[in-house]
Amino acid sequence: MSSSPNRITIDMSALVYNLGQVKNLIDPETRIMGIVKSDAYGHGLLRVSKLLEEKGVSSLGLAHIHEARQLRDNGIRLPIVLLCGITSRAESEEVVNRSLTPVVYDLSSAEMLSQEAVRRKKVVNIHVKIDTGMGRLGIPHNETGHFMRKITRLSGLSIEALISHLSSADEQDRSFTEGQIRNFKTAIDVCHSMGMELPLNNLANSAGIMAHKDSHFNMVRPGIILYGGLPSPGFRPPLPLKPVMRFSGQVLQIRDLPDQTPISYGRRYLTQGNKKIAVISVGYGDGLPRLLSNRGKAIIRGKKINIIGTICMNMTICDITGMGDVIQGDEAVLLGAQGDQMITGDEIAGLCDTISYEIFLSLGRNTQREYL
Repeated sequence: MSSSPNRITIDMSALVYNLGQVKNLIDPETRIMGIVKSDAYGHGLLRVSKLLEEKGVSSLGLAHIHEARQLRDNGIRLPIVLLCGITSRAESEEVVNRSLTPVVYDLSSAEMLSQEAVRRKKVVNIHVKIDTGMGRLGIPHNETGHFMRKITRLSGLSIEALISHLSSADEQDRSFTEGQIRNFKTAIDVCHSMGMELPLNNLANSAGIMAHKDSHFNMVRPGIILYGGLPSPGFRPPLPLKPVMRFSGQVLQIRDLPDQTPISYGRRYLTQGNKKIAVISVGYGDGLPRLLSNRGKAIIRGKKINIIGTICMNMTICDITGMGDVIQGDEAVLLGAQGDQMITGDEIAGLCDTISYEIFLSLGRNTQREYL
């Protein structure tokens, strides 16, 4: 038990529920790559990965090799896909040693992997990254054939899949995403015509899973949806999700303040009339966005109340005027539910002009997590 007054809890049953919702949205034969990069979006890489492995996902998606090291060292045997690929000979050695599946988007990394695989008399599985319109990593989709002719000459590589990423699948206007799906299909057709099987082609992120059935292909890559967040605030999910992360602090002090009292740094809030305030034990040092100053909410005693004044590093001030029953030590919830009130990651993200991914990452980074 942490001695901090602040708590992050991770509800593993909610994670299992959300995985079930993903399964409800895809065909039974479609596989799932659980995306657990960046410490499972702040929810804890190892614990989340172990649960997903138990619940039958086909593979896990990570950004970089240091994350894969942690999983392999702790007994995770599932295929692990390195979404950002590799950049050095040392990394290619580790890929072969630890049976990892890198995403390949240039010839030099493919050559390094091939040389290492041949040297060790092993075969490396790879996914080849095609840029279908994201404008980030990848081979331009219209150069698929040209690239594949070069890469299929290399020994020791088994090309399991083409992989690409949707940039705008959460948008109401479907046309750009439909173009990306067409580009991906064309790239696959080119490879099929060259005699390649590619059993694990994957394109769909959470938004693709929920909104674009024809983006599912052989395998889908749920990320934010597993953690109960939405691809963007305002996105309407076809099935309900459960929030997995909950973040709370404690009331440190309760004070009665007279009219015209300035609150917190910069005097960005001035009381209008007599106010009762609660000072709570969380701030931007705990990952609470400072942008919630004067606009965010907290839940105390089952009631949603306003954050007032500038959020500090380790404290935040709330307006509890008219609430007679609040005492020092009471729980204050900043993310998640208390009673019948709830604050979602998407609600916070909407106020901060960001996405719930960033909220979960910044909150999950700092506090001792407890798993329920």
